[in-house]
Amino acid sequence: MSEVNFSKNGNSLTLSLVGHIDSANANATEERINGILAENPAGEIVIDCENLGYISSAGLRIILRLKKTVKETKLVNVSPDVYEIFDMTGFTEIMEIHKAYRRISVEGCEVIGQGANGKVYRIDKDTIVKVYMNEDSLSEIHRERELARTAFVLGVPTAIPYDVVRIEGGGYGSVFELLNAKSFAKLLASGEKSVEEIAEMSVKLLKTIHSTVVKSDVLPDVKVSASGWSDYMKGILSEKTYEKLRDLIAAIPSDNHMIHGDYHVKNVMYQNGESLLIDMDTLSVGNPVFEFAGIYNAYVGRAKTADGDFSDFLGIPYATAGELWNKIITLYFDGADAEKIALAEKKAKIVGYVRLLRHLVRAGELNTEHGAKAAEFYKKELEELVPETDDLAF
Repeated sequence: MSEVNFSKNGNSLTLSLVGHIDSANANATEERINGILAENPAGEIVIDCENLGYISSAGLRIILRLKKTVKETKLVNVSPDVYEIFDMTGFTEIMEIHKAYRRISVEGCEVIGQGANGKVYRIDKDTIVKVYMNEDSLSEIHRERELARTAFVLGVPTAIPYDVVRIEGGGYGSVFELLNAKSFAKLLASGEKSVEEIAEMSVKLLKTIHSTVVKSDVLPDVKVSASGWSDYMKGILSEKTYEKLRDLIAAIPSDNHMIHGDYHVKNVMYQNGESLLIDMDTLSVGNPVFEFAGIYNAYVGRAKTADGDFSDFLGIPYATAGELWNKIITLYFDGADAEKIALAEKKAKIVGYVRLLRHLVRAGELNTEHGAKAAEFYKKELEELVPETDDLAF
């Protein structure tokens, strides 16, 4: 018994095979596929085998003829047993075939990290998984895996994902092996490390990241993205402040040193005396002011307009996060006087508030009570800070 369902997305046709395909039903199955293709011509065919339990040589010939008709034909979600059939018959050498992803549940699991695009859960003492917010996230996952490998090869201590899984309830995740690792947030919350110790460890890793030179086109340039941030401020800030802000961001020098882009205590793990980065989808190159803008937002900026208990975000009290920010920026500019540190904080605050205000605009939150209140705060701060600032570079 077999069944063929389909869906169309632009020039891509997905055929979902259900049941068994053998000599008894191969002709009927092929007629059904040809009928679907006649009414839905496509330049790419994706054959979803998630519910395909078995395929015989008669079924394989259907796939082969389909491949000859539409060159861009691939199979996805192939079970291990069915994959073995394709592998033994040489199909894996002539077409793109992807095994099915292992399924796991994160229900009841501890959230140990959180980034811009997902949450990190501990599955057991040896394993963590980053679950992506976007359910159609495979391209994001593979991109982040490549970014993590890039950082690792360049000498930045990084947790490398070794598997991709399907999440029960929807979406995908990347699996990491981190034996008994704890996030910086957990170390702080448990009292195992003091604020001073976490600040020192944070700065040590930051300086490793920021001292890493990356060849052109290996990582995205954050300034390319940042050049458009000020566009969202037009009509929100005064014309004079908007124009100066736009010029200040444009004048930040390009830089080929690595930055993490979402650096905070839930995105650094501690294992066997080593600090390891996770959540690498924001990895890029650029001036450190962009890094510190993100750090400022995580520890201070977001909390300025947060409703309720902001400690839910990082797992540490707001006062602790503020203390950590002050120690990190002081240690990073070790030996600098208070005036230089205050200026660096002002620059980070400006870029950070631009990002937060831009997020409110893009998310359509300006018409909500909280969004309007937050936007007014960030606008007021930028109207005061931008006119008295001559440059934003660190």
